[in-house]
Amino acid sequence: MKKETIVFGIRAIIEAINSDKSIDKVFLQKGSRGELFQELEHLLRQQGIGSSYVPIEKLNRLTHQNHQGAVAYISPITFYAIEDLVSEVLDSKKPPLFLLLDQISDVRNFGAIIRTAECTGVSGIIIQKKGGAPVNGDTIKTSAGAIFKIPICKVDHIKDAIFYLQSSDIKIIAATEKAEKSIYDISLAEPTAIIMGSEGRGINPSVLKIVDEQAKLPILGDIESLNVSVACGAFLYEALRQRLKDS
Repeated sequence: MKKETIVFGIRAIIEAINSDKSIDKVFLQKGSRGELFQELEHLLRQQGIGSSYVPIEKLNRLTHQNHQGAVAYISPITFYAIEDLVSEVLDSKKPPLFLLLDQISDVRNFGAIIRTAECTGVSGIIIQKKGGAPVNGDTIKTSAGAIFKIPICKVDHIKDAIFYLQSSDIKIIAATEKAEKSIYDISLAEPTAIIMGSEGRGINPSVLKIVDEQAKLPILGDIESLNVSVACGAFLYEALRQRLKDS
């Protein structure tokens, strides 16, 4: 992790948040107390910034400085507002292809997905503020720098993003092995947003209820599912194949 992407110390993190820095995630020491610490906790909840309570040993690994029980990652990128992202893409007159990630937690999967998304012409990636992998040095490395070339948007809830995209006439397709239809039986050529679920849980059941279609990848072996970054690559390249065919 590069030093400039870390902020440590309670007051320093509070100042970073109040200065509109793009805070990706904050690690807080378990059992910490004090008025200033509570102020930071309140600010994190108010701003919807993801945080985790961890042992002091983890904080000591993140920095050898006096962290006072709090270490924050500052994102190396600027996130888009969903309204700006959708408006910009629709104005471009190209068929939109959005990618929604429902709490992908592994930074290597996240980075690999970003790399594939950039290679397949994805219009933008939408993630949730809480519960997902941070945008850090490992994400940048795994994405091979693609993270700087594709718009990424953070939203409070994935469902809010789905409703907004649907109101813009963008079809929402969930990638899930529970689907009856194969990916090869649905159209991905029109304005589309594909949702990929987290590594362990998949797509949240409440999210599945509001999508327009569900699709799965055919599996011939005994293993019932693919790694999420591999599955995402298969979905995105099928979308690209259909779009090249229609162009």
